Amino acid sequence: MSFPLFHTPGTIIFLDDDPDYLDMLALVLPPQWHIELYVRPHDCIERLHVEPPRWEADAWTQQQIIERWRDGSPLIPQILRYWNEHPGRYDLTRVLVVDYSMPAMDGLQVLDGIVDWPGSRVLLTGQADEQIAVNAFNRGLIDQFIAKQMPDISRRLVEAVQRLLVSTSERQSRSWRATLTPEQTALLRSPAVVRELNEGVAKRWVEHVVIGEPFGILGMDAQGTVDWLQLEDASRLADLAELAEAADLPGQAVADIRQGRKLADLELRQSLGMQGPAVLSPAFPLGREGALLGALFTIDATHAPRPENCYAAWLAQQPERTVRD
Repeated sequence: MSFPLFHTPGTIIFLDDDPDYLDMLALVLPPQWHIELYVRPHDCIERLHVEPPRWEADAWTQQQIIERWRDGSPLIPQILRYWNEHPGRYDLTRVLVVDYSMPAMDGLQVLDGIVDWPGSRVLLTGQADEQIAVNAFNRGLIDQFIAKQMPDISRRLVEAVQRLLVSTSERQSRSWRATLTPEQTALLRSPAVVRELNEGVAKRWVEHVVIGEPFGILGMDAQGTVDWLQLEDASRLADLAELAEAADLPGQAVADIRQGRKLADLELRQSLGMQGPAVLSPAFPLGREGALLGALFTIDATHAPRPENCYAAWLAQQPERTVRD
């Protein structure tokens, strides 16, 4: 188990030659997902054929953020601009769920037609297709297979897609590891920390980026509210108290920081060029070891992406969940 350094919502495609089955999925899948439903394999392949250059462009945009950071440009305002200026990231298909048994073209033939597409693949199988699916999984053609006749197929599909959305995000996290120190990376590998972050972040945000300078997680919910989860190594509390003292914070505030009761948003304010006094927020431990502390700060709307560019606004502009025939 790991915590992805980068995550953003995306599109999930279902391909099946049975329109009634797709209609059922449209009703039971989570409403916050953007899904597209196809009955014609060629239409689905054409949809995914155009995506690889867009994935590459998005990856290049993220890499440019990191390159500018290496040249001295703060990360937080760059990420906020990326979120504001690139809503097309939501349209990238992150998971494809395809039925194996279709008359015109079977599921593996469909997957053979999209070898350059970088998302995750799920194959739906019948009882007679299980060995075919096992072989496909062992060859790396699919990430998971699910028996279509299972009585709890909807729940299994939701769980599988949720896992694969995380897996796709983990592949996109590689560039962001460059912003973390080895010590920060080690703190984020604690199983207890990973579990708490995965649970807490999923409840609060739809997308996030973990960075190391300053150390924390920038997250945004579906409506465009942005928070900063400041992370601090508990062994650095004395240094943080000295920084607070140098910034002329009151004595009680300095004492609270030194004791790990509160954290100040000094680095966040510096990154965003914010004026005025520092804000303190209650600190809380992450993981059982107590080596990592967190504190949550909400970023003023003047620095956040415009409301019309948030995920909820983008999702509201998409067509209804209907089978594309």
